[in-house]
Amino acid sequence: MTQAKEITSDIVKAEEVIGVDVQNAKGEDLGTINTLVLDKRAGFVRYVVLSFGGFLGMGDKLFALPWEILSYNEARDCFVLDIPQEKLKNAPGFNKNQWPNMSDRKWGESIFNYYGSRPYWQK
Repeated sequence: MTQAKEITSDIVKAEEVIGVDVQNAKGEDLGTINTLVLDKRAGFVRYVVLSFGGFLGMGDKLFALPWEILSYNEARDCFVLDIPQEKLKNAPGFNKNQWPNMSDRKWGESIFNYYGSRPYWQK
């Protein structure tokens, strides 16, 4: 029974990811997971949308992040984004009422490049 738990411990429902805290490697709070954006044709999580700043959901800035740059820290029960807060503050973001066209590959490439990652559609 323990073995089955270990095998499935990496499996999670999307709604269990929403609202999970995101910290940097130093343990500084970077925000929470707002939503997951899926590429329904390729079958990938294209972006994790991070909510950062604001108070009680007001004034939050949203950031699209490549899923692959996050790791999960079981001990802290959070996702870890290994970048300084300042880099996130300067990252390309958007507000909750004006989402970018996330299917635009040029926009997507700029997001992946900002975080030092290569878009999965170029691999």
